[in-house]
Amino acid sequence: MSEYERYKPGKLKLKGEKNKGKKRKHKSQKDTEQTSQIDSDSINHGNWWKVSKTEDIVGPISIEFGSHVYVKALDNGLFTLGAPHNIGEGPSPEEILTGVFISERKVAFKSGYDKYLSVNKNGVVVGRSDAIGPVEQWEPVFEGGKMALIGWNDCFMSADDEDSIVAKSKKASTDHFLTIRSHTFKEVNKFKDVPEEEQGNLKQVEINYVKKFQKFQDKRLRLCTEDRNQLKKAKDEGTFHETLLDRRSKMKADRYCK
Repeated sequence: MSEYERYKPGKLKLKGEKNKGKKRKHKSQKDTEQTSQIDSDSINHGNWWKVSKTEDIVGPISIEFGSHVYVKALDNGLFTLGAPHNIGEGPSPEEILTGVFISERKVAFKSGYDKYLSVNKNGVVVGRSDAIGPVEQWEPVFEGGKMALIGWNDCFMSADDEDSIVAKSKKASTDHFLTIRSHTFKEVNKFKDVPEEEQGNLKQVEINYVKKFQKFQDKRLRLCTEDRNQLKKAKDEGTFHETLLDRRSKMKADRYCK
């Protein structure tokens, strides 16, 4: 079995592996492939989507080992692997945890019994803490599409031969790779790449730019009274900013207009 070693915080590296160049794909093609993969993967898991960054580990989450097998909380504070689920099914209630984002490198998990997960002195993962301290903090590790979790004892979470959840190895093998899935609604911000001044309808956009650039002694807002339809036409033709500048210059009070 190939063995991985932790060589840098937040990184996994295959022993003796050399970096290989990757062929570049056209951006739109790559995005389309990634989107279809995410959609099919989440549908196959009951709309529980795969987490790929630490800040997404919040709210209802599950920890999956292998395929459709999740970490299950027991009433004695221990954890085990639950029974495999069919394709299209999500985790059972006892397999749902609550993720708590602590920092860019640390998270915590709370079981359905309202207890936080930690690692005891024997390397066994337990859920018996009422609050988050140093031993209740976990470090997610992402590398090459793979993920692992490191406990406070610097060991990786895994399942042993009896399906009990432990954290005993300081080196990660394939047995330590897992998937964290979330059921939190992912809000898509369609304005993510749009400047703040250009968010809103045409009237609001013009007001935003006037507020940003114009300077009046009486502090009164003055807008160009000409037909605003020219802005719509300019936006379609790619001359939106030039037209805005021309309209502001006609008010003779813009710091950045000649």
